[in-house]
Amino acid sequence: MKYTPLRSYRAVRWLATRMEESLAEASRRPDRGDISITTVIIWVAAVTGALVIAGTIAVVIAKYNGNLNGI
Repeated sequence: MKYTPLRSYRAVRWLATRMEESLAEASRRPDRGDISITTVIIWVAAVTGALVIAGTIAVVIAKYNGNLNGI
């Protein structure tokens, strides 16, 4: 645990460098293509649906957990 500050510094520095490189690349190639709003809507809907299904399964298992112990 004594190396935690050093690792944190390295991670922050790596992220900052990566962000700078990404911004430089975007300024060099502005026509690289952006994600369409339709794609974003589809992804959000898919993730939301998956979370709802997982939550429903968790609720059902929690509700009937006592009944399922004998299986």
